[in-house]
Amino acid sequence: MLRVFNGRLFVIVLLACLAAACGDDDVTTPIAPTLPKTETFTGVVTQNGAASHNFDVGGGGNVTARLTTIGSDNTLVVSFALGTWTGTGCNIVLANDAATGGAVLSGTMTGLGTLCARVSDVGNMGTGQEAAYTIEVVHP
Repeated sequence: MLRVFNGRLFVIVLLACLAAACGDDDVTTPIAPTLPKTETFTGVVTQNGAASHNFDVGGGGNVTARLTTIGSDNTLVVSFALGTWTGTGCNIVLANDAATGGAVLSGTMTGLGTLCARVSDVGNMGTGQEAAYTIEVVHP
């Protein structure tokens, strides 16, 4: 009789161990990294004027903005800036107030958000003068 009881006890312990090993663990799906996205903005800035372009950042990572062209020969000096979009304007965080074509601004974003790139005249444009520009932004 003692042997049967020990056998039953062994079976009960074995079943309990197997049941514990078959838990309902949640399966987690790996989060794919946010790939860099490139956006291009174009426009025209006028004497004493400014233009801003906002863009959504999908996560943390490096943000780089390049003023690829400004004016007819890339030598016009303007203010080029990156900032956070407030919903009504660009709150400047990084700025180069002596930027010409090819100027680069870089920063790091810690999470989701809306940023903005801004070009403005710093007093170098004549009356009625306009300057076309292109900005390229790479961000998460």
